[in-house]
Amino acid sequence: MAAFLEDITPFLGDGSNNEAGLSLKEFLDEYDQSRYECPCMTADVMVFRHTGELKTVKSGMSLLMVKRRNHPSIGYWALPGGFCEMREDLEETARRELMEETGLTSVPIELINTWGEVWRDPRSRIITAAYLALVDDSIAKPVAGDDAAKAEWFDISIETKGEAELDLKGKRIKRSLYSLCLTGPSDEICTATVSVDVNAEGILKEKHLKVIESNNIAFDHARFIVDGLLYIQERIS
Repeated sequence: MAAFLEDITPFLGDGSNNEAGLSLKEFLDEYDQSRYECPCMTADVMVFRHTGELKTVKSGMSLLMVKRRNHPSIGYWALPGGFCEMREDLEETARRELMEETGLTSVPIELINTWGEVWRDPRSRIITAAYLALVDDSIAKPVAGDDAAKAEWFDISIETKGEAELDLKGKRIKRSLYSLCLTGPSDEICTATVSVDVNAEGILKEKHLKVIESNNIAFDHARFIVDGLLYIQERIS
């Protein structure tokens, strides 16, 4: 097959041939991508909206959600997002999906996490890059499109249900439980409980988030949302 990129000069290394006697061009001409199973890549966007001065994520915050019109998680509320096209940068995917599903454009976004567990989606091995946007009340009204049956703002309530220090495999872990409630139009409710495990000592925190229970929220998006809220809180504290 031909090289995926037109310009391969940045990848020439020292210009020598490999052990099979092939130059980079010859190697790429023979390269067979089908020999390997390839995971799919998606990008989701958490658009948080705040009213007035942002001092805490526990009040005055809302989140843009879309109602899924297709399987899986049909009829549940999800973050705007979708599959990355082969010749599209991930940030371009995030912006395109946000526009296609909600009509919003020119929104500043930041990549905050990547979620890659095998069990995440029944369709395929899917890895998701989670982007965050923070807007105020001046943002345009969302308009649902593409795979979204609806696009609505949900008011956010998040509370800490409990904290504990655990000894897991010789590591001291701080575990926090968060109760998440999203209230949308016509009092539609989405709820979840999410645990957050963080190393209690050391430089690397090895943060792990797990959805304990979830109602009316698609996929594992509840932990994305909690992660996004904690990300914002850390930066405004």
